[in-house]
Amino acid sequence: MGRLLRVGLTGGIGSGKSTVARLLGMMGAEIYTADDRAKALMAGDAGLRRNIVGLLGPEAYSADGGSLNRAYIASQVFGDSDKLAALNALVHPAVERDFGSWAARWDGAAQRPAYVVEEAAVLIESGGWQRMDCVVVVTAPLEVRLRRVMRRDGASREAAERRVRAQMDEKVRLGYADYLLAADEKRLLIPQAVRLHEALCRAAERIRDILPTFADESSNR
Repeated sequence: MGRLLRVGLTGGIGSGKSTVARLLGMMGAEIYTADDRAKALMAGDAGLRRNIVGLLGPEAYSADGGSLNRAYIASQVFGDSDKLAALNALVHPAVERDFGSWAARWDGAAQRPAYVVEEAAVLIESGGWQRMDCVVVVTAPLEVRLRRVMRRDGASREAAERRVRAQMDEKVRLGYADYLLAADEKRLLIPQAVRLHEALCRAAERIRDILPTFADESSNR
């Protein structure tokens, strides 16, 4: 039966990567959303919880010991690069182990998807890209990304700019891309996603097919 193709999907905040993930899921992929799983693991994994309390104190969880105190955690790590790095060093390995187990279950499933995707904002920074068979980067112009974040989160422009600046430089991220999609609101995204899905299906069948970007052709449609 063999192992399913592992696809890493990433992009900066407001890039449109979640939209691409939904499109790939509609076409036959199974999607692992790393941000959602990280929150679930931080709340439900006993070993990880102990380590987070050791790093940030018991205030990291609600008074009854149940849910994450996300506001407190944010106040502790944003603006403190050492604490943020320490927290990431706890959470990222747990997420990658969880993804590995999740993907392995699909490897052995009777009804298998075309391939599996890990959607992760920090796929590159965490080193998770090294465990993928290929990396898809979704990109968009800075002004488009800022507008999306402001609209989606009700954030001020200043707050949106801080969040963008806190992430990896876009040019560095693009250097890791095996496949590139442009969610720039000028070129149609769905045709790009369809072409990506077709290429990934071929890659999953071990047919070599290098299509680094799908944006240019779609711009003529």
